[in-house]
Amino acid sequence: MLPITNFQPPFRITRASHVAITAKDLAASRDFYRDVIGLVVTEETDDAVYLRGLEEAAHHSLTLYQEKGEEAKALYIGLRVQRDEDIVSAENFFKANGIDYRRVEKPHQGPTIEFRDPVGTHIELTSSMTTVERKMQDFDEFVAGAPQRIDHFQVVSYDVQAATDFWAGLGMRLAEYTAKDGTDELWGSWMEVKGNTHDLVFTNGRGPRLHHFAYTVPDGISLLHAADVAGARGFGEEIDRGPGRHGISNALFLYLRDPDQHRVELFTTHYQFIDLEDEPIRWDISDARRAQLWGMPASRRWFFEASEFPDEPVLEPLLTAAPSTLEDYLQLH
Repeated sequence: MLPITNFQPPFRITRASHVAITAKDLAASRDFYRDVIGLVVTEETDDAVYLRGLEEAAHHSLTLYQEKGEEAKALYIGLRVQRDEDIVSAENFFKANGIDYRRVEKPHQGPTIEFRDPVGTHIELTSSMTTVERKMQDFDEFVAGAPQRIDHFQVVSYDVQAATDFWAGLGMRLAEYTAKDGTDELWGSWMEVKGNTHDLVFTNGRGPRLHHFAYTVPDGISLLHAADVAGARGFGEEIDRGPGRHGISNALFLYLRDPDQHRVELFTTHYQFIDLEDEPIRWDISDARRAQLWGMPASRRWFFEASEFPDEPVLEPLLTAAPSTLEDYLQLH
């Protein structure tokens, strides 16, 4: 079923804001995101690296932490709320609804809380960050894909309906969705709060796991240049998908895998979704154009591999599917 957006949510979420992942080799991951992706290193400590896009004034949108265990993980995805008071309102909402949360102190962040949504996604909310100089006109520093700002997250979920209903209750709007042919059985939901097609996406599969986080780039040429840089620096085989164009969101895209196999997307040309009379765009699950308007389908690893959250059990999806993959396409042709 399609969710009903709560236009008077208990607290105000404003945008996708930041993400934290772990790295087994912190220096190698720093070099990848700086030199192959093109992010700006804001600060380094003994066990963390903070990075941001060229357009961003916030201190960081990506934090790399030194992995102390055997496997790199996605620690959490971060959303901004509008004011400090919204953090208090979020705490009150969580208390009233039996949702566990904790107030945490994070470098360069204002009031911050962490919690798990009903499908186990690890979330961090913060109301402010230390500001730094924007580099959007330092064109001599535009390297690789020249990512401008973080835009959205995609989470693989075992229960897309439950995830979608929860976030719609917190003010997110459904911009596009995939459903079983002839029904509104949700297989994927693209939800937004900032006025473009998505801040938070849930797709059906073994979860919860972080499929990818995404940065906008200036234009399509930046995607091609990022692919060239990846190839030149020995990461050509880590181009996970693309360049291509999605049907959903209309965006040009390029997906890459970092040294720990976390997935990052560079993309551009998605559209505005602001006016309340705009209806969400529906895609049948059988319509391959939803994922790629041109070119070959994605590989099995793009469909089935994703980053796990620490100490979070991965559950089998309530809906089962066998997506058409690149390997299937090559067998048929």
